[in-house]
Amino acid sequence: MPSFDIVMEPDMVEVRNAMDQSIKEIETRFDFKGTEAKCELNDKTVVLYGDSDFQLEQVLNVVVSKMARRNVDIRFLDLNAKSEKSGKIVKQSIAIKFGIETDQAKKIVKVIKDEKMKVQAAIQGDSVRVSGKKRDDLQEAMAILREKVKDLPLAFNNFRD
Repeated sequence: MPSFDIVMEPDMVEVRNAMDQSIKEIETRFDFKGTEAKCELNDKTVVLYGDSDFQLEQVLNVVVSKMARRNVDIRFLDLNAKSEKSGKIVKQSIAIKFGIETDQAKKIVKVIKDEKMKVQAAIQGDSVRVSGKKRDDLQEAMAILREKVKDLPLAFNNFRD
Protein backbone atom coordinates (compact mmCIF):
# COMPACT_ATOMS: atom_id res chain seq x y z
CA MET A 1 0.00 0.00 0.00
CA PRO A 2 1.47 3.42 -0.91
CA SER A 3 2.33 5.65 2.03
CA PHE A 4 4.38 8.67 3.12
CA ASP A 5 5.45 10.29 6.37
CA ILE A 6 4.73 13.84 7.46
CA VAL A 7 7.69 15.13 9.49
CA MET A 8 8.99 18.40 10.85
CA GLU A 9 12.78 18.54 10.85
CA PRO A 10 15.06 21.34 9.68
CA ASP A 11 18.08 20.88 7.42
CA MET A 12 20.80 21.08 10.07
CA VAL A 13 23.54 21.64 7.48
CA GLU A 14 21.81 24.84 6.37
CA VAL A 15 21.18 25.84 10.01
CA ARG A 16 24.89 25.42 10.75
CA ASN A 17 25.84 27.42 7.64
CA ALA A 18 23.43 30.21 8.62
CA MET A 19 24.89 30.29 12.13
CA ASP A 20 28.45 30.46 10.74
CA GLN A 21 27.44 33.42 8.57
CA SER A 22 25.76 35.08 11.56
CA ILE A 23 28.88 34.66 13.70
CA LYS A 24 31.02 36.27 10.97
CA GLU A 25 28.66 39.21 10.58
CA ILE A 26 28.41 39.80 14.33
CA GLU A 27 32.21 39.73 14.65
CA THR A 28 32.66 42.30 11.86
CA ARG A 29 29.77 44.70 12.53
CA PHE A 30 30.88 48.07 13.86
CA ASP A 31 28.05 48.46 16.38
CA PHE A 32 29.03 45.14 18.04
CA LYS A 33 32.74 45.99 18.48
CA GLY A 34 33.90 45.76 22.09
CA THR A 35 30.66 44.19 23.33
CA GLU A 36 29.61 40.74 24.44
CA ALA A 37 27.41 40.25 21.36
CA LYS A 38 27.73 36.74 19.94
CA CYS A 39 25.72 33.68 18.98
CA GLU A 40 26.45 29.98 19.04
CA LEU A 41 24.80 26.75 17.97
CA ASN A 42 24.64 23.97 20.52
CA ASP A 43 23.12 20.55 19.82
CA LYS A 44 19.51 21.64 19.25
CA THR A 45 19.56 25.20 20.55
CA VAL A 46 20.75 28.60 19.38
CA VAL A 47 22.23 30.69 22.19
CA LEU A 48 22.42 34.48 21.80
CA TYR A 49 24.46 36.84 23.99
CA GLY A 50 24.42 40.62 24.28
CA ASP A 51 24.98 43.54 26.62
CA SER A 52 21.32 44.63 26.65
CA ASP A 53 17.92 43.51 25.47
CA PHE A 54 18.18 45.83 22.47
CA GLN A 55 21.52 44.34 21.44
CA LEU A 56 20.13 40.83 21.94
CA GLU A 57 17.28 41.75 19.61
CA GLN A 58 19.81 42.96 17.01
CA VAL A 59 21.72 39.66 17.25
CA LEU A 60 18.42 37.79 16.83
CA ASN A 61 17.64 39.85 13.71
CA VAL A 62 21.01 38.90 12.22
CA VAL A 63 20.43 35.19 12.93
CA VAL A 64 16.87 35.25 11.56
CA SER A 65 17.92 37.06 8.39
CA LYS A 66 20.75 34.58 7.74
CA MET A 67 18.41 31.63 8.33
CA ALA A 68 15.87 33.10 5.91
CA ARG A 69 18.58 33.68 3.31
CA ARG A 70 19.66 30.01 3.62
CA ASN A 71 16.02 28.87 3.16
CA VAL A 72 15.65 27.61 6.72
CA ASP A 73 12.05 28.13 7.80
CA ILE A 74 11.87 30.50 10.77
CA ARG A 75 8.98 28.45 12.21
CA PHE A 76 11.58 25.88 13.32
CA LEU A 77 12.87 28.39 15.92
CA ASP A 78 11.02 28.73 19.23
CA LEU A 79 11.15 32.53 19.39
CA ASN A 80 9.04 32.73 22.58
CA ALA A 81 12.06 32.06 24.81
CA LYS A 82 12.74 34.60 27.56
CA SER A 83 16.06 36.35 27.96
CA GLU A 84 18.07 35.86 31.17
CA LYS A 85 20.35 38.41 32.81
CA SER A 86 23.50 37.31 34.54
CA GLY A 87 25.69 40.18 35.63
CA LYS A 88 26.03 42.53 32.68
CA ILE A 89 25.38 39.90 29.99
CA VAL A 90 21.93 39.08 28.61
CA LYS A 91 21.48 35.54 27.28
CA GLN A 92 18.66 33.92 25.31
CA SER A 93 18.36 30.23 24.39
CA ILE A 94 16.20 29.46 21.36
CA ALA A 95 15.22 25.82 20.84
CA ILE A 96 15.16 24.33 17.36
CA LYS A 97 11.95 22.33 16.93
CA PHE A 98 12.23 18.70 15.84
CA GLY A 99 9.27 16.40 15.32
CA ILE A 100 5.55 17.01 15.39
CA GLU A 101 4.01 17.40 18.85
CA THR A 102 1.02 15.22 19.74
CA ASP A 103 -1.60 17.98 19.63
CA GLN A 104 -0.29 19.19 16.26
CA ALA A 105 -0.31 15.61 14.94
CA LYS A 106 -3.93 15.26 16.04
CA LYS A 107 -4.73 18.46 14.15
CA ILE A 108 -3.13 17.03 10.98
CA VAL A 109 -5.06 13.77 11.31
CA LYS A 110 -8.28 15.75 11.85
CA VAL A 111 -7.67 17.79 8.67
CA ILE A 112 -7.23 14.59 6.68
CA LYS A 113 -10.33 12.96 8.19
CA ASP A 114 -12.47 16.08 7.68
CA GLU A 115 -11.73 16.00 3.95
CA LYS A 116 -13.24 12.50 3.78
CA MET A 117 -10.45 11.25 1.55
CA LYS A 118 -9.63 7.62 0.84
CA VAL A 119 -6.48 7.71 2.97
CA GLN A 120 -5.71 6.78 6.56
CA ALA A 121 -3.50 8.82 8.87
CA ALA A 122 -1.78 7.38 11.93
CA ILE A 123 0.41 9.12 14.50
CA GLN A 124 3.77 7.37 14.89
CA GLY A 125 5.89 9.04 17.54
CA ASP A 126 6.91 12.45 16.24
CA SER A 127 5.62 11.90 12.69
CA VAL A 128 2.34 11.09 10.97
CA ARG A 129 2.08 8.25 8.44
CA VAL A 130 -0.50 8.60 5.69
CA SER A 131 -1.40 5.55 3.61
CA GLY A 132 -3.91 4.90 0.85
CA LYS A 133 -4.63 2.67 -2.10
CA LYS A 134 -3.70 5.15 -4.85
CA ARG A 135 -0.76 7.51 -5.29
CA ASP A 136 -3.15 10.19 -6.54
CA ASP A 137 -5.01 10.16 -3.22
CA LEU A 138 -1.73 10.62 -1.35
CA GLN A 139 -0.69 13.51 -3.58
CA GLU A 140 -4.08 15.11 -3.05
CA ALA A 141 -3.61 14.72 0.73
CA MET A 142 -0.22 16.47 0.46
CA ALA A 143 -1.78 19.38 -1.45
CA ILE A 144 -4.58 19.74 1.10
CA LEU A 145 -2.11 19.70 4.03
CA ARG A 146 0.07 22.36 2.36
CA GLU A 147 -3.02 24.50 1.93
CA LYS A 148 -4.68 24.04 5.34
CA VAL A 149 -1.77 23.61 7.78
CA LYS A 150 0.20 26.84 7.41
CA ASP A 151 1.49 27.24 10.97
CA LEU A 152 3.86 24.23 10.75
CA PRO A 153 6.84 23.75 8.41
CA LEU A 154 5.81 20.27 7.27
CA ALA A 155 7.92 18.02 5.06
CA PHE A 156 6.81 14.88 3.30
CA ASN A 157 9.30 12.06 3.04
CA ASN A 158 9.60 8.27 2.90
CA PHE A 159 7.15 8.08 -0.02
CA ARG A 160 6.59 4.39 -0.79
CA ASP A 161 4.72 2.95 -3.70
